[in-house]
This record gives sequence, structure tokens and C-alpha cells, in this order.
Amino acid sequence: MSDPLLVDDRDGVRTITINRPDRMNALNKPAAVQLAAALEDLFERPDIGAVILTGTGQKAFCTGADVKEFKVGSGYAGASWAGIGIPMEQIQRLIRSVPQPVIAAVNGFAIGGGNVLQVVCDMSIASETAKFGQVGPKFGSFDAGFGTAYLARLVGERKAREIWFRCKTYTADEALAMGLINTTVAPDRLMDVADEWARDCLALSPTALKVLKASFNADSEQIAGTTQLAFGALKLYYAGPEAAEGHAAFHEKRAPSYGTFRDFDDAGSY
Repeated sequence: MSDPLLVDDRDGVRTITINRPDRMNALNKPAAVQLAAALEDLFERPDIGAVILTGTGQKAFCTGADVKEFKVGSGYAGASWAGIGIPMEQIQRLIRSVPQPVIAAVNGFAIGGGNVLQVVCDMSIASETAKFGQVGPKFGSFDAGFGTAYLARLVGERKAREIWFRCKTYTADEALAMGLINTTVAPDRLMDVADEWARDCLALSPTALKVLKASFNADSEQIAGTTQLAFGALKLYYAGPEAAEGHAAFHEKRAPSYGTFRDFDDAGSY
């Protein structure tokens, strides 16, 4: 069995690759735990000046948590108030807090939690064939906090609401036009350009970059509290019937049926 996460340190640049192409680079618990560890380690690595986050292959960057691990009543591989089994909140916080600039190299689908991963990175470069979007409300999940409020900082409130309330997919060109990413490149140039950007960072003062990153983060840091509350709410949501219906629909390859949850008398969930 191949390692679900690859870490390559080369000449001051760390490349972290989600290595689950057979699952569209969705994060299961081992991959997520390893990703959190690879980020946490950066606080003790002054020799690393920039980070590239990407996925294996050209089909997917990351599609969020692996739905195969969802269990009705407990969420992804077991859940607690502090998280949902898969430490997505911790990963988002680490991307923002490590002193090095983190560059997303989006090689394919960045969907759901995978889109939020590239949202919280400092910069994002996308293959011209990449696709972006949120699908949580369609299949029994959501990613509030950085996934909503910080997304709105990038693309504007109206567009962010559209992304979440319609659950459509956007091309790389559309993502660039709305400010979701920094630039697009040919697929075969993606990692070369990401490396060029990383080495631009590497040539600069590490202390200056660290302070600048902290300064940028300070303006949106209040979103972290909302994120923590949202992941707590997500745990409770996963224990209920709406999430169960959404995930069942995904597995059964059918449209979800949420009509009963809008009926106050039958659902009692309002």
C-alpha cells in the first residue's frame, strides 16, 4: 500500500503531495493526520522557506474528506466536539499559522474540503484543467468558518453565497476571474511554476515574510472562532438524519431527498 502523503524537502522548499489518486486525493484519517504532522513540523524547520501543497496525478487536487469513512451517527472515523475524526480544522489552522508561505498547486478537482484547503493557502496556482466548488449541502456536510467567511474575502460575499447555495463547479478561468486563485498555467507547467513561486519566496527575508503573513492573518483571525464553532456544529449535524440522507445519496449515486426536513411537523428539526 502506498503512503497516503508524500513529503519532499528539496533546496529549502517542502512539497507536500496528497497521494490517494484512486480516491480523488480525498483525505482519510491517516492522510489527514500525516498532513497535519507535515505542517506542524515546519515550525521547527528554519531551513524550509516555502511550501507547495498539491495532489498526485492530474485529476484531483483534493476532494475533502473521504466519504467512504463516513459512519452514520459518528461522522468520519469517529467524532468529538473538538473535531470530526479527520482533523480538518487543525490542518486549516496550521496552513495559516506556519511561518512559511504555503502555495497550493491545484492539479485537478478542488472540491468541498479540498477547495477550502486551497482557499486558506497563501497563494494558489491552478492547472488550466482544474475545477473548483463546494458540495457539502448537496451530500450532507458543510465547511463554515474559513470555508465561508474567508472565501467571501477572496471572491466577495455575493459570489461566496452563490458557491455554497448552488453547489456548482467552476473552471480554472472562472476561478481566476472571481479572485479565487492567483493564476492558471498549462497542466504540464504547474509544478515548475509553483516551484518558481516558492523560490521567489525563498530569496526573501524569512523574518519579513513571517511578519507579513501574521499581519495578513490578523485581519481575518476572528474567523478562527467561527470555524471552531462550525466544526463542533458539524459533529452534531453528522449525528442526524439530514447528513445520513446526503451521504446515502452520494453512495447510491442519486439525488438527495431533503423535502421532509423542511416539514416542521414531520422533521421536528427546527
